[in-house]
Amino acid sequence: MESRGALASHRAAADAAAGVRSPVSWALVGLTIQRPSYGYELVQRFERCYGDALELSSTSQIYTALDTLSRRGLLEEFVPQEGDPGHPGRQPKPHYRATATGRAGHRDWLVSLVRDERRRSRVLARQLAMLDAEDALAVIDRCEDACLSDAAEAHPAGAGEGGATALLGRLAAEDERVALAGRLAWIEFARGELIALDPAAAAALAR
Repeated sequence: MESRGALASHRAAADAAAGVRSPVSWALVGLTIQRPSYGYELVQRFERCYGDALELSSTSQIYTALDTLSRRGLLEEFVPQEGDPGHPGRQPKPHYRATATGRAGHRDWLVSLVRDERRRSRVLARQLAMLDAEDALAVIDRCEDACLSDAAEAHPAGAGEGGATALLGRLAAEDERVALAGRLAWIEFARGELIALDPAAAAALAR
C-alpha cells in the first residue's frame, strides 16, 4: 500500500494536471523530461518529434502551453549555470524542465492514452452495430483502406540515428505494426460477422 505522503503527492499531481488536456502540452512535458530546453529549442524539438502526429495552430501555441504548464507547477524555469549541460558558454536563456508533479502527471497521461484508445474502439464497434449490414460493410472497407494506407506510409522514425532517437524509432514502428495488425484482424472478423448476418448486403457491395 502507498504511504499517506505518496498518496497526497499523487493527488496533488492529479489536481495540477486535471485541467491540462491538450496533447501538445503533455508532449512538451515529455520533451522537458528528456532534456531541459529553452522556448525556441522546444519549438524545434516539437516539430522534429511530433510534426507528423500533432498539429499546431501556430508556434505561439507552444509558448502559451509553456506558460500554462509553468503556472500549474508542471514545469519550472531555470537558468543553466556554468558547467551545466545546457549552458552555452555565453549568457544562457531561461530553460524549462519538468517538476516532480509534471513527471507524475505525464505518466498518468500516458496511461490515459491506452484507455482512450479502448474507448474509441468500443464506440466504433457500437456505432457499426447500429447500421444496416450494407452500410456497416462499406465503413469496414473504408477502415481497411485507411489501415493499409497507413501501413504503406509507415517508416521507422530516427532511421540512422543512435541512442534515444533510435529507441524512439523502434518503439514507434513497433507500436504502429502491432496496432495495424490488430486493427486489420478485427476488420476481418467484423466483415465475416456482417456477411454471415446478411449475405445479400455483401453481394450488393460486390456488384
